[in-house]
Amino acid sequence: MLGQSQAFSGFSVDDLGEARRFYGEILGLEVEETGQGDMRMLLVKLGSGAQVFVYPKEQHTPATFTILNFPVDDIEAAVAELERRGVTLERYAGFDHDEKGIVRVGNGGPAAIAWFTDPAGNVLAVLQEN
Repeated sequence: MLGQSQAFSGFSVDDLGEARRFYGEILGLEVEETGQGDMRMLLVKLGSGAQVFVYPKEQHTPATFTILNFPVDDIEAAVAELERRGVTLERYAGFDHDEKGIVRVGNGGPAAIAWFTDPAGNVLAVLQEN
C-alpha cells in the first residue's frame, strides 16, 4: 500500500533557531525554514536526497535513541571536525570508547560509531561501515 510513498521522518526540538544553526552551520546540511508564526518548521535535506521534518515543541523531550545516522568514510576525521566545530561526543555506559569517543564494533554492524546530540538533546551518530 505505501511501498511507493515518498515517506519522511520527523522529530521535535525545543528551539527552532538553534536547530537551524546546528543542522545548517555546524553539520553543514541544507536547511529550509517554512511556515509562519506558530506553524514554522525546518526541512533538513540529507546527502541521500531524503528530507527530515524538524518541528518545534514546547514540551519537547529529547529522543533517547539515535534519530539520525551519518555514514562517513573516515570516522576519525569526522569526529575531529565535529569537535573543531564545538560538538561534544557522548559516551554511553556499556560501550568501550577509545580516547576520541569512538566505539569500534564488529559482528556485522558498523566498524565504528560515535554519538553526539543536537542542541535539543536528540541523539545523532557518525558511523563508518566495514
